[in-house]
Amino acid sequence: MTVLKPRSAKERIILALDVDTVEEAEKLVVELKDYVDYFKVGLQLQSYGFEVNEMIKRHGAKVFYDMKFHDIPNTVARASANLVKRGIDFFDLHIKGGSKMMSATVKLAMETAKKYGVEPPTILGVTLLSSFGQKTLTQELNVNMSIDEYVSRLARTALDSGLSGVVASASEAPIIREVCGEDFLIVCPAVRPTWSVVNDQVRVVRPSDAIKAGVDFMVVGRPVTTAENKIEAIELISQEIEDTLNNKLTRV
Repeated sequence: MTVLKPRSAKERIILALDVDTVEEAEKLVVELKDYVDYFKVGLQLQSYGFEVNEMIKRHGAKVFYDMKFHDIPNTVARASANLVKRGIDFFDLHIKGGSKMMSATVKLAMETAKKYGVEPPTILGVTLLSSFGQKTLTQELNVNMSIDEYVSRLARTALDSGLSGVVASASEAPIIREVCGEDFLIVCPAVRPTWSVVNDQVRVVRPSDAIKAGVDFMVVGRPVTTAENKIEAIELISQEIEDTLNNKLTRV
């Protein structure tokens, strides 16, 4: 699937709607839809079904459906086909579900989009959760590789299975670019400006660092959603992104 690369800060920011109710989510969408293109809907709002997604679409924004599917190929593929019918823009699945699961999902998503005359979604593969560090990878998952090597192998499997990109930390972005090329999308979670609290994330980065590393999209949540002045917070992040992009251009 060919996906247009984002250019401006507004196109690059995905705001995580990590709240408990549709009403809270809608307040954030209404307030911030002019500052970000995408809103992420995750497990915290799962009990509301597609109500949140429809609300976001109604306000003219795009949806990243972040449910991290991980099941047998038929189950994930059919669940994904239902997302296509609902007009979901981005969704993700765990690469560790295997190449058969990913390939089956891509195939049925494309077929469903063609059948219903809609744009196919951008399907992303989750590499390693941002709450994981090297100790967890080695001692709990029993993976005897560095995080960079492990993530790059997962990313290559995602590419070979037909996915458009991955969800990965900015610290792994350079090696993902090396292995998967410039057209492959990298979505960075756990973006934290220097003035925000890290919370429960381990592999976190600043917006400027994400841009320098070659990240395309970045997910921002609590630094904005818990801020007293949410517009000021998102504007500070946007300005940091734009300044970094401009500096990169002037060096070319």
